Amino acid sequence: MELKVWIGSVQRIISGVSLHTTSQDVIVALAQATGKTGRFTLIEKWREYEKTLAPNDCPLANVQKFGDYAHEVRQ
Repeated sequence: MELKVWIGSVQRIISGVSLHTTSQDVIVALAQATGKTGRFTLIEKWREYEKTLAPNDCPLANVQKFGDYAHEVRQ
């Protein structure tokens, strides 16, 4: 499956994501793809709701919990 991730105002699509892919997996893939180093955090945003995801959280599983509103969630 695919996961849409925003880095600033740029949307990236991460492919090969499963319900078991962790935030840490996504961050490592993004860092390698962009050639950036440092400390990164994945944040889930929906309307006024904002949550920092732990390294072992599964972002795709979290997005699916929003049901019909999943397409509005930004990470």
